[in-house]
Amino acid sequence: MNQRSISQLLDLRAGQQQKNQPAGRSTQAGFRPGAPSFNPGSSDRVVAAGGAAYAIPNTAANTGNASESIVREFHEALARAPEMAVAVAAIKALTSVITKSTAQTAMGLEKELKEAAASLQRCNETAISLKAGCELFLRYTTRTSALEMEDFATAKARIIERGNYFAETSTRARQTIAELGARFIQPGAVVLCHGHSRVVLALLRRAVAQGVQFSVVVTEGRPDGTGLTMARALDEMHVPVVAILDSAVAFALESLKVNMVMVGAEGVVENGGVINKLGTYQIAIAAKVHNIPFYVAAESYKFARLYPLSQRDLPVERKHVDFGPLMPKAVKIENPSRDYTPPSYISLLFTDLGVLTPAAVSDELIQLYV
Repeated sequence: MNQRSISQLLDLRAGQQQKNQPAGRSTQAGFRPGAPSFNPGSSDRVVAAGGAAYAIPNTAANTGNASESIVREFHEALARAPEMAVAVAAIKALTSVITKSTAQTAMGLEKELKEAAASLQRCNETAISLKAGCELFLRYTTRTSALEMEDFATAKARIIERGNYFAETSTRARQTIAELGARFIQPGAVVLCHGHSRVVLALLRRAVAQGVQFSVVVTEGRPDGTGLTMARALDEMHVPVVAILDSAVAFALESLKVNMVMVGAEGVVENGGVINKLGTYQIAIAAKVHNIPFYVAAESYKFARLYPLSQRDLPVERKHVDFGPLMPKAVKIENPSRDYTPPSYISLLFTDLGVLTPAAVSDELIQLYV
């Protein structure tokens, strides 16, 4: 597919999405009833980031409540910097809570942080990276002997220092991963990507900067067309791109001579498996059948204390999908936004903690959370 046809496909797809947006039905039959779900209220503002949606209650704009103020700050950070990771935006917002806090005791400050983190997580209770980022930040900032200091002003300064350092480290994570992962892309490689991952894009951009010639196969990424967003970004980098239907992955792995699969992750779980955009799991299965390496690029702030046993254990986020007016009304539509890929299908994970095997993830999680 040449550059012109890719651009035409992108424009056509974007027009179809805008035209069809109000229509459609979505149900989640088959998912575990107790799993969290995300359904923003009709009066809430919603900001999209990282392939997920985050509800900003309208009350946050009309009150001086500290928790709601931090939600507004989180929203504004994402609006100002669309490329900022959701977890990083949350971490920066939590850091500002420490700076602005009027608490007079360590216990009071810790209470404010926990309340702020809970408010952020309520923006989308199914967002794994948001939850993991908040939990890791709380562990890192409060796990310090500074809280035991008699001089609270000194203790607070130390906590602010740790918070800022954590935010800076999280911001640099994407570039660290790019440096590590780019080494795996050999001249002439054909890389298959699924969805729009900013860390994967940074990794591929680093390989381009190093003069490596390679091509990329991207899936369409229905229903939100995130794969086409990825194709546009790669096309702007002058990387040869072939766009395929999501259902064409197994065919493309063989016919297009794919050398590796590279995906991002919404969350990395305790056993080294990953939760990512719907379709990742079946791509991993196909890659293993074809003996093609399956790589995951993910920041350590996405390491989550979760241990899903099956697809039914995942938090549910409903996404709009339109099958057109000919679909009978009695037909239920099931469209989860993510799936779980077990560690047995993953070759390596590129993280800011290093290049890890899935088995090494649990050890890193212990170091992060304990």
